This record gives sequence, C-alpha cells and structure tokens, in this order.
Amino acid sequence: MFKTKMGKFLQRHFKVLIAYTALGILLTVYANLQPRLFTRPVLTATLNQSMALVLASMGQMAVILTAGIDLSIGPIVSLANVLASVLFPDHVLGVIAASLVILAVGALAGLINGILVVYGRLQPIIVTLATASIYSGFALMLRPRPGGYVPSWYGELLTGRLLDWVPASLVLLVVVLIGIWYPFRRSALGLAVYAVGSDERAAYMSGLNVHRAKVMAYVLAGFLAALAGLFLTAQTSSGDATIGGVYTLQSIGAVVLGGTSLFGGSGSVAGTIAGAFVIRIISSVLFFAGINPLSQPLFEGLVLLIAISLGAIRTFTLHNRLDVMR
Repeated sequence: MFKTKMGKFLQRHFKVLIAYTALGILLTVYANLQPRLFTRPVLTATLNQSMALVLASMGQMAVILTAGIDLSIGPIVSLANVLASVLFPDHVLGVIAASLVILAVGALAGLINGILVVYGRLQPIIVTLATASIYSGFALMLRPRPGGYVPSWYGELLTGRLLDWVPASLVLLVVVLIGIWYPFRRSALGLAVYAVGSDERAAYMSGLNVHRAKVMAYVLAGFLAALAGLFLTAQTSSGDATIGGVYTLQSIGAVVLGGTSLFGGSGSVAGTIAGAFVIRIISSVLFFAGINPLSQPLFEGLVLLIAISLGAIRTFTLHNRLDVMR
C-alpha cells in the first residue's frame, strides 16, 4: 500500500522532484565553495538575489498554464522599477500609495496583453513581443539614465531581516503564496486556467469562461512582474530602464525547469520557485568556482539544459508508450 502511494506520488511530482534535486546538488556545491552559505547574512543575500526572479517566474507560470507565453515580463519589471524611482517620496504613506499605483500599472499592462491575445485573436508571442517594446519605451522615457530616489528604509524593510533572524524576502514570498497564489489556485478562476491549458475546447464545452480565465492569467502575470520590480527597487535603491531585461527568458527557464509544461495545463508553483532559485544560484556557484565571467553563460546554459532534459525524460517515455500502443 505504502509503495503504491509512493509510486503515485513520484509519478505525479516527478518533474518537481527533478528541480529540487538540481537545487539540492547546487546548494551542496555552493556550500563547499562558500562555507558561510548558511550563515544569516549570506543566506539573506542569496534569498534577496533570487526573490525578484521567483516573483516574475510565478507571473510567467500563470500565462504558460494557459498555453501562452509573456515576453513582456522583463519590461514590466523594468517599468515598475523606474516608476518607483520616480514616484517614491520619503514618507511611508506616500510609498504605500505609489506602490499600489505601480502594482495597478503592472496589472493594467497584463490586462492589455490579455485583451489583445484573447479578443484580438493574436498569438501571445507576437502580442507580448510588441507590448514589451512599448513598456520598455515608457521606462526609457521616464528614466533615460539610471538614477532616481528610493528611501533607504524601503530597501532595509524588504531586504533585511525581521527580528534579526527571518529574511524579509522570505516573509514576502510566504505572503504572496498564502495571500495571492494559493487563493488563485483553489478558486474557480484558477481551475479554469488549468482547464484551458489542458484543453481549451473541452473547457469551453464544460461551461467555463475561457476568455476571462486567459485574460486574468495575464493580469496576474503583470501584477507579479510589477511586484518583482518593486522588490528589485529595494535591492538597487534606484531606477534603471534596462534592469528587467534578463527576467523574461530567465522566468521562462525557471517555469520549464520547475516542471510546468509549455503546452499548458500542468505545473506546480513549488517547482517554479525551485527553478528560479536554481537559475540564480548557478551564477553564484560559477563565480565562487572561479569560472571566467565570459564563459559563465555557457555553463549556465549547459546546467539548465541537463536539468530540463532530465525532467523531460518521463514525457518522452510516455510518448513512446503511446506510439507502441497505436
């Protein structure tokens, strides 16, 4: 009985386990290269370096679950960062109000993407590639050169430690998971997003509001990308219109590495979080290993390719079995 349950668990979470296995191996190597890894300052810094990508990847995952893709994630991160550097005053209430406005802008950017994809009947990759240029353009108009003002206490609040022990970034992640992701996942809307990605026609025939589900997936993606931009602002204490560029492809890589299917309909946020940490920690491991910075992208790509390929083994096996049965 136990073996049967364990077998079903492994089958269901195989790709997520691959992501966490890769993360465990990387952490082991990292700890050998950096003996102070699990001390409070280094652990906090590692979490801070990964958190913006974690949030952006969760947003990307929402879209990929519908069998879409969002190439504007990075530009929305940049736009949120730039807006923060422009709008933030030096008092708490003003920063809160500005943050709410920035999150609303991110959600609006996602809404525009969703409406164009769903009601314009356009391919997601084309729409989000076009809007990515528009959002990047707005960011560059507002902040042609890096700079701006961000209160020092804002950075300390999001990147420091609570009670001198718990990293604030980890608390933020827990709040996002409990307050945003899991309610979404368990709601009728979240179920519709998964159903649309699995089989859009069947979801429609079942009475689900397919258009609403797809649009709201893009809205959530924009919101979480803006939240990632706000966290990035706490790290940099300034605005930069190009700072979010890397997050588009890295967020896609994290989602795929975490076991979410690019064809939509299946995926776990736990896997996506692991995938984001893997991508961020790879660069740190290569740095401490003394790898030439110019060669690091090569090794990062190889590690990602190996990890993603391991996660795809089961998919290939199932396809082969189906071919045999035909």
